[in-house]
Amino acid sequence: MTTVKIDDRVEFGGEGLALIAGPCVIESRELCRTVAARVLEVCGRLGIGYVFKASFDKANRTSVESFRGPGLDKGLEILAEIRREFDVPVLTDVHETWQAAPAAEAVDILQVPAFLCRQTDLLLACGRTGRAVNVKKGQFVAPHDMVNAVRKIESTGNRRILLSERGSSFGYNQLVADMTSIPVMRETGYPVVFDATHSVQRPGGLGTASGGNRQFIPTLVRAAVAAGADALFLETHPEPDRALSDASSQLPLDELEGLLKAALRVREAVRGS
Repeated sequence: MTTVKIDDRVEFGGEGLALIAGPCVIESRELCRTVAARVLEVCGRLGIGYVFKASFDKANRTSVESFRGPGLDKGLEILAEIRREFDVPVLTDVHETWQAAPAAEAVDILQVPAFLCRQTDLLLACGRTGRAVNVKKGQFVAPHDMVNAVRKIESTGNRRILLSERGSSFGYNQLVADMTSIPVMRETGYPVVFDATHSVQRPGGLGTASGGNRQFIPTLVRAAVAAGADALFLETHPEPDRALSDASSQLPLDELEGLLKAALRVREAVRGS
């Protein structure tokens, strides 16, 4: 297994569990600071490596009227501030090739959204930055086919690669998380992240927005850790129901610590068996 280190602060694929967490989208500088401070505190106590995440633009919202974020310039400014103030690695997603280089100046990990995981030019652009690249497995892609995304990034000389499971399409407006995809994608030789909050989404389920079943987040987290996930991805918000994006699937911030403690107990039990 290739371990992916982020500035010697967070290691994916090593002995410990890593966490990527933050609000779905940058709603404000204050929200990002609140979430980063709280999650960093919890992870420090639990010995979990932490990467802050937030999107500067949600380019695949269901409705044209939905909030998308502050945009590239303002969003990267805020993410760079979080990175400096809290001394924490930062992840954000990019949707177009031209966004990769400027985003790489502000953050530590570039994320390729699930809908774009087959976009060759985007994968190559991210790989060429030298930053770690987290590729979300598309809802329409078999886990064993993610090796093709891996090979595209490797062709740039970049082997700082993460793969994320976030559910597969299961009829209309419904996802199902196949836990066998975790060991299958680990066979590529790279760490696998389980995205629990997107896995409970109901894409477009509310007509002009996605719905979600956040009550199942703990169940999926425990199952993914037992299946061998190297890291967790959780979108979290102090008041999820008032969030401007993915309100139905974000984890309440005050439930994060209990969930991570449960995940660590499962990881310890599985490794000791």
